[in-house]
Amino acid sequence: MTEVMKIISDPTLTYRQQLIALARLAENQDTSLPLTDEEKQMKADGILCDLNEGAAPYRPRYIIPDYRILMENGSAFLDLKKPQDLWEACAHLLIMYQHVPSITTFPVFLGNLDELLEPFVQQVSYEEAKKCLRLFLLQIDRTLTDSFVHADLGPKDSITGRIVLELTEEMQCAMPNLTLKYDPELTSDEFAQLCVTCMMKTAKPSFANHRMFVKEWGEDYAIASCYNGLKVAGGGYTLPRLRMYELSLKAKDIQDFKENVLPHYVEIMLGFMDKRIRFIVEESNFFKANFLVKEGFVKQENFTGMFGMVGLAECCNHLLGITDPMKGYGHNKQADDLGVEIMEQLQALVNRHPGLYCEGCGGHYGLHAQVGIDSDGRENSPGARIPVGAEPVMPEHIMHSARFHHYFPTGIGDIFKFEETWIQTPQAALDIIKGALQMGMRYYSGYLENNDVVRVTGYLVKKSEIAKLDAHEQSLNNVTIFGKGARDYSDALDRRIEKYEEGSR
Repeated sequence: MTEVMKIISDPTLTYRQQLIALARLAENQDTSLPLTDEEKQMKADGILCDLNEGAAPYRPRYIIPDYRILMENGSAFLDLKKPQDLWEACAHLLIMYQHVPSITTFPVFLGNLDELLEPFVQQVSYEEAKKCLRLFLLQIDRTLTDSFVHADLGPKDSITGRIVLELTEEMQCAMPNLTLKYDPELTSDEFAQLCVTCMMKTAKPSFANHRMFVKEWGEDYAIASCYNGLKVAGGGYTLPRLRMYELSLKAKDIQDFKENVLPHYVEIMLGFMDKRIRFIVEESNFFKANFLVKEGFVKQENFTGMFGMVGLAECCNHLLGITDPMKGYGHNKQADDLGVEIMEQLQALVNRHPGLYCEGCGGHYGLHAQVGIDSDGRENSPGARIPVGAEPVMPEHIMHSARFHHYFPTGIGDIFKFEETWIQTPQAALDIIKGALQMGMRYYSGYLENNDVVRVTGYLVKKSEIAKLDAHEQSLNNVTIFGKGARDYSDALDRRIEKYEEGSR
């Protein structure tokens, strides 16, 4: 009862946040899916992290409904008919969002908003469309209070997309997270520049490499949560991760790491994923009874397991005996080349494992460069990123990132923090983004240094909301606590500021 009392007496938690914490506490008392001795030791050593998925996962971690079905047919379970106008379309979506589960209890994907709403927007005046969409976005921000809630735009220009960008700047909300599916042949420069300006002012939308995602997933893909690439009408069953720095501590040297340590622990984690996915599909009721499955919003064969990792930079530096991050990964050819060698091996190990219930996703699990959590501290940078504070100038940073992004079909991204001058030159920033994606970057994010809304590791928070937690007050955003932890324990808000003179060269 001590843990229960800690939750119900915490003055920084809202009622909804208390409910979530209490439910998670109860779930973790279940013993239906016991850990093996090796898994227990991996967790004790800090190598394996299940990202708070619970002892008995009863729903997939990330669910990506095909909301087009709602627009075309309505939903029998929700007793919703096909929407007839913009107001009904927005209302239907808001109703359905409340019934889409995930690891956070909030939906991690809200749909391609312009694709879903553009036919209805074109039926009304700009003023009416903006009024309706303002209320729609306000409802999302105030009720889906979690910055892993994510919506997509593009790749084509649209009235809906322009209104969403305009409102995003005006409202300065942290929810929802936004991505532009960007393809220079499909996305006009004019629309892309509007996205750049909005990104600078609000930390969204980020730019996804549409061509890369289409090549891997087909046209029906979504960007969800932080920057997760997944199939529409599918999702991600589970996302455990390896902490690569802790893994490197088990190795005598680089050869031992490659020949013994990495293969051994990857095999254990793959078995851990198999066990959890089998439980979700065969034991829980989600794929047997949930209306999302029964009405075709999601299909089990479109799901995949996500093999996560963090701390590649610190792993490489440790194996090479490098203690100064300014002389290591991101600045050192030997460390960068070792990172590529490790990723080649990790990719091969994961890809040769038959992914359980992944028939529609290539039959294997997808690598994911996970964004990190506050308990990672400074020893495990998110995914394959260069440590915060040790970033090189932007052109070198981009070239480094491009070497690693192709390994991660289920998601990886890099974040750039800009000085205020950049807001005056959106075309210059767009040219850099075009070049970055052409070089092989999968996902590009940025924001201005003085913003209130900032991108922490992949999600967004307001600095003003973190200040509330500092004052022991409540914050409506469910992930503000993560942002505070990332600021306090991993310096996540102190990334290098891109000066206009340096970045524009």
